[in-house]
Amino acid sequence: MRMTFDQYAHLTSPIHRWEPRLKLVGIAALIFAFAAVSDLRMLMPMLGVTGLLFGLSRLPGAFLLNRLRYPGYFLLGIVLVLPFLSGQTVIWQWGWLTVRQEGVLAMALVACRFLCIMTLTIVLLGTTPFLTTIKAMRSLGLPATLTDMTLLTYRYLYDIAEMLATMQQAMRLRGFRSRSQSKRFRRKDLQQFATLTGTLLIRSYEQSERVYKAMRLRGYNAQKPNLDTTQTGRVMIWDRFGLAASLSTAIGFVVLNLFLTLTPA
Repeated sequence: MRMTFDQYAHLTSPIHRWEPRLKLVGIAALIFAFAAVSDLRMLMPMLGVTGLLFGLSRLPGAFLLNRLRYPGYFLLGIVLVLPFLSGQTVIWQWGWLTVRQEGVLAMALVACRFLCIMTLTIVLLGTTPFLTTIKAMRSLGLPATLTDMTLLTYRYLYDIAEMLATMQQAMRLRGFRSRSQSKRFRRKDLQQFATLTGTLLIRSYEQSERVYKAMRLRGYNAQKPNLDTTQTGRVMIWDRFGLAASLSTAIGFVVLNLFLTLTPA
């Protein structure tokens, strides 16, 4: 299981060359602006800006789809119920099953915002080495404790993934067959998955305790700077232009969304 975000950080593109601190501020501004969008007429411009940035990043489409897969499953379970539960205007009905217009529009809005925000996040993390991104956050004022927590979380995600793979292999060697292999769902499978999840959480907690004690024994102090935040890259004219364009676009989305919301359709 691979959860690497920055495996394509070595590519050459305008987004890759963008100074990390200015890139972080610019893309974060767009993310917050997109999160504030509530008018359906803003969806196409939002998708257009997102597609432009992703195209400029030159990241592979398969990389984006792979990172969107698991969050997408979670969102899918939420938005699919909106057309059936939200709103009053019925557009289709079959027996007790009713699809409402307001729910369909809400589903489109939520799904579009999710797609744009997640894509921008992947562009941000995928075009800069993770350690460089953390240094940029730290230089912009991220507290030292949060910096260390982020680094440790990212570091030990791989250990947890390897632990999960080992446990799953052990289950298969002991005769466990998943639904895809047995072609039918059994209640016992739920018990096995629940046991696997609980064991993984307990082992993760125990490992976090061991890591914390080891760090304390080695003199760890969150109040002291533990990360060199010196920025060696120069801020070029292109970097400033990119930041100005991102901030202008974000402000434009917020103002236009407010105007469309207050103006009757």
